[in-house]
Amino acid sequence: MQIVNDAELLRYSRQIMLPDFDIDGQERLRASRVLVLGLGGLGSPVALYLAAAGVGELWLADGDSVDLSNLQRQIAHGENDVGRLKVASATDAVRALNSNVRVNGITEKLAGELLADAVAAVDLVVDCSDNFGTRFALNAACWQHRKPLVSGAAIRGEGQLLVIDPRRDDSPCYRCLYDDTLDDAQLTCSESGVLAPLVGVIGSLQALEAMKILARFGTPAVGKLQLFDAKTLEWRSLTLRRDADCPVCGNA
Repeated sequence: MQIVNDAELLRYSRQIMLPDFDIDGQERLRASRVLVLGLGGLGSPVALYLAAAGVGELWLADGDSVDLSNLQRQIAHGENDVGRLKVASATDAVRALNSNVRVNGITEKLAGELLADAVAAVDLVVDCSDNFGTRFALNAACWQHRKPLVSGAAIRGEGQLLVIDPRRDDSPCYRCLYDDTLDDAQLTCSESGVLAPLVGVIGSLQALEAMKILARFGTPAVGKLQLFDAKTLEWRSLTLRRDADCPVCGNA
């Protein structure tokens, strides 16, 4: 692994000086490849914070274009990006922040073999999608390829975070929590609304958990469903256990 150079020592000094992060943690970040699926309210802070922190390679996946209504919360895009592909504007934002980060943009819908190949090619996946179908497919692919998955969601004034690590015997998966017959009809921001800073809170925590896993820093919140109520500024943490009958990770 290439040693962090003098410019990087200065750039990342505030996290390198943390005793249990150090240069080793920074080198692990630089050697890492992360897939961020979805470049909206959650994916924007995830991509920007991971780039700023020095993750070596980001795979940014989203097939949508920037809409004026996105600008209220999707901070990777600006007024001049309306009409552009989110992958293009997010790539520009990442490169403006840290030109050392390699970016692989994906505008095709990630499904089937394409999804499996993308998951297999990276070290960790951050799920910033907005529908159950994508989340279930991503969860299954991550479990199959033994890749950690950091899942986030935000709607109205409520957010949630779940860290899944198939390499650990005690980790449940997304399918242990939700049944795959759930309906997405009322779970979109366009239908239900969302507070702008809420997605920043959840997205920032997704980036934090991803960094902890990649840099081997601290204790990732694997198997703990974190629920946030923006109206009361209250958190609840629920410990999940693997479902023995889960069709993805269970004994079957």
